[in-house]
Amino acid sequence: MKGKQAHWDNIFSTKQDTELGWYEDDLSPTLNLLNEIGISSSSTIFLAGAGTSKLADELIKTKATLVINDISAKALEKLSLRLGTDKCQYLHYDMGHSFEQSYEVDIWLDRAVLHFLLTEEQISHYFNNLRASLKHGGYILLAEFSNTGATHCAGLAVHQYSTDEMQVRLGEKFELITSKEYIFINPFKQERPYNYALFKRTI
Repeated sequence: MKGKQAHWDNIFSTKQDTELGWYEDDLSPTLNLLNEIGISSSSTIFLAGAGTSKLADELIKTKATLVINDISAKALEKLSLRLGTDKCQYLHYDMGHSFEQSYEVDIWLDRAVLHFLLTEEQISHYFNNLRASLKHGGYILLAEFSNTGATHCAGLAVHQYSTDEMQVRLGEKFELITSKEYIFINPFKQERPYNYALFKRTI
């Protein structure tokens, strides 16, 4: 994890949020799908890679409990200073490795984390973590580079995803609710096609 963490710590230490290639001022693609779920104060939401995104700020408004993860200690430091610790739990995992303990969450939210895992072992650990953590009846929102998207981000190669591949990797216990391709315009005015897919755990 040290090499990966150093890569991301360097990015979050040297750049302002608006200089990050994944920075989004408009959070509606994610928030509109989450509105279909019905988040309440009793919900627990897991953010697979929060970075310094304002998405966590918006989710706090729902009064839900947030379990916030990132591979970058620097990102977590910035985010915790901004958000505080009330109703927020901060984790420091590389999502390509198994969790050291179990978690129980109602919503698993991932914008642009899964696609950085390249080996089958890493991807398998990710989905095992997801299945072990998500409650029955819970929801997963994955937003990753689509098959027509970029092949690299932040100086790293990425694994592009179709909805079909997401479904296969999740397994038959998960039902697709909706999916869409969204063209994200990054701060450098470049088009980045994303695939957003919302699933529900049925068993």
